[in-house]
Amino acid sequence: MEAIKAVYIHIPFCNSICSYCDFCKVVYNEDWLKPYLKRLEEEIDNAYMGEEIETLYIGGGTPTCLNIEELKILFNILAKFKKSNNIEFTMEANINDLEEEKLRFLYEQGVNRLSIGIESFDAEKLKFMNRTANFKEAKKKIELARNIGFKNINLDLMYAIPKETTKMLEKDIKLFLKLKPEHISTYSLIIEKNTLVGLNKVKPIEEDRDAKMYEIVCKKLKKAGYIHYELSNFAKKGFLSRHNLTYWNNNEYYGFGCGASGFVEAVRYENTKSLTEYLKGNIVSSKSLMSKVDNMENELILGFRKLEGISLAEFFDKYEENMQNIFPIKPLIKSKALIYKNGRVYINPKKLYVMNEILIKLI
Repeated sequence: MEAIKAVYIHIPFCNSICSYCDFCKVVYNEDWLKPYLKRLEEEIDNAYMGEEIETLYIGGGTPTCLNIEELKILFNILAKFKKSNNIEFTMEANINDLEEEKLRFLYEQGVNRLSIGIESFDAEKLKFMNRTANFKEAKKKIELARNIGFKNINLDLMYAIPKETTKMLEKDIKLFLKLKPEHISTYSLIIEKNTLVGLNKVKPIEEDRDAKMYEIVCKKLKKAGYIHYELSNFAKKGFLSRHNLTYWNNNEYYGFGCGASGFVEAVRYENTKSLTEYLKGNIVSSKSLMSKVDNMENELILGFRKLEGISLAEFFDKYEENMQNIFPIKPLIKSKALIYKNGRVYINPKKLYVMNEILIKLI
């Protein structure tokens, strides 16, 4: 395997909890923060082998809910990583936290990509999500970030909320485009059982309405000049998320922090989602050694999320196997579920919405 070039770090604190969020998170508590960072530092010291890192992603939770003093402690820990000169260094952020002092601090520390969870500007959708967002405020903060020097901004857009109409979605997309982000990540609402919406037994919208909304998102964003490069991700040329491509290319990466997962030396591992366990030092909750077959299957499951699909030559270089001999690719090309072109196999763009059914036939 190649040297590890990507690091994900999880900061599980938030100022408030969104109704749909299934990530590992707790409401910000000053008393837990320093012990958490101390434990995070120990975890990194024990596992990181000094590789040169090309992508560093700080996710959450909401990493920007930390104050400047706390962020200084975090960035002292991040200084342990040997960073490449052209590192993609992403910080997830909440628009309300992005005051000038904090933005300047992040920029001076080398963060060069902001991923801002806006989700929507629609009052009804925001109320359902237990979030706040205001277009004027967002515009002002993004302009501030740009003036400070940030040239790579991602915005998260959520759709398929119960009672959402296509009109509401189209209005959201229009406002998002006005903010001119370099990257847009889109999410259709998934109702997880341990979330507020799950506990309230909220019903998801009908599948065909969800599919129609997905179609609108794809059409509008492509028309606005975004490259649809992964199932739910759109980017301006030159701004594809290099960190997330690590996952979709099935490459190894470090995951540090409560609730993080990683893939190191053919082992996929999950860290505990319990903050109390993490603070006690019981960090890893599960580990599994991936066999060659597991890795090849994951290559397909992850690789077919990319619209350009999988290169047969790269697959062969990685596994010394011909992908078409291992998986029933040919019948699916014949039925036009898959397309073969220029040495790559990818899911027919018209069939992206039923990707899971295609994967079941493959694996």
